[in-house]
Amino acid sequence: MDQIEKYIEELMEKSTPDRPIWNIEKIMQGLKSTWNYIDGCMIKAILEMYAITKEDKYLKFADDFIDCKVNADGTIEGYDVNELNIDNVNAGKTLFELFDLTGKEKYRKAIDLVYSQVAQMPRTKEGNFWHKNIYPDQVWLDGLYMGMPFYAACLAENGENHWDDILDQFTAAHKLLWDEQLGLYRHANDCSRKMEWADPITGQSPVVWLRAEGWFLMALADTYEIAKDRTPRAGELCPLLKNALDRLLPYQVADTGMFLQVVDRADLTGNYSETSGSAMVAYALMKGARLGMLPPEYGEKGSRVLDGIRDTYLKKGEQGWELHGICASAGLGPGPDNRTDRTGTPEYYLSEKQMVDNQHGAAACMMAVSEQLRRA
Repeated sequence: MDQIEKYIEELMEKSTPDRPIWNIEKIMQGLKSTWNYIDGCMIKAILEMYAITKEDKYLKFADDFIDCKVNADGTIEGYDVNELNIDNVNAGKTLFELFDLTGKEKYRKAIDLVYSQVAQMPRTKEGNFWHKNIYPDQVWLDGLYMGMPFYAACLAENGENHWDDILDQFTAAHKLLWDEQLGLYRHANDCSRKMEWADPITGQSPVVWLRAEGWFLMALADTYEIAKDRTPRAGELCPLLKNALDRLLPYQVADTGMFLQVVDRADLTGNYSETSGSAMVAYALMKGARLGMLPPEYGEKGSRVLDGIRDTYLKKGEQGWELHGICASAGLGPGPDNRTDRTGTPEYYLSEKQMVDNQHGAAACMMAVSEQLRRA
């Protein structure tokens, strides 16, 4: 068995729905896992593994995990629509597959609940959803992944025709966040130009953060998969994905085959090959090739990136396999914790701690593994 697949098995064996081992910080604080985007990434990844392997252990784990958070009436523990946080939409993606596979009506009701948030999300003047209600007029690359594939799945499920809204938001996000000189996407844009981190002319944040790029690339591939047979405009996502990857690939680190935390700044002391964002790039390359968004050879490029992660950061510890080189988190502005250090500078992104087995990296690697298995 491949080392990464064994690592995935070990993570699941050590976890319970309330105390997933990949969320070790919460466990150490004595907190339960609640409805959040990072657990959503993990369970979506586990469902991807089920889809390709058909091994019941993956479905059972995913169902047990989500079942204990969704009540019989479709309400969700720890989820408040009125928070208007696009991150909280992400875990809703798991509900579609679990409803189809288990027939549990409460999952269908929970989809409707999460979808009700999409209808209420405030928007920038360009038409994009705010990233969160506490981040007015801000568009983050992260948010395209959190919201758009779920939105698309709802349209497909309900037979609704709001595809132009989704495609227009991708087009607007590209204009807001693309840096043509670098050939890369900036992490965020404050369309009001009020935040200290925002460029007074463009509104863009100053740094190209790898995981933000990865979120956007995955959003393009996942949304296209749902939209391709339902709207002719889905094809607009293909050149966006190819252009983004063609411009990103020259920044690949030669000795690891991965990409740097601050993508374009190889000169920075402390910059490092980062696991989660590199795995997201691997996933987008392989999935994009599989779906015909990219030429077939891009799939091999993605497979080699995943191999680079395995060779660089998958290490055998006393308790089993461990995945290293994962940025714990990063953001802009004070956030809910009123932090003063999230200034958007390169130094800030490098100051965020690296973690072992953090769910951002574990989930992204698992999704990339599922695509690599499809190539076998």
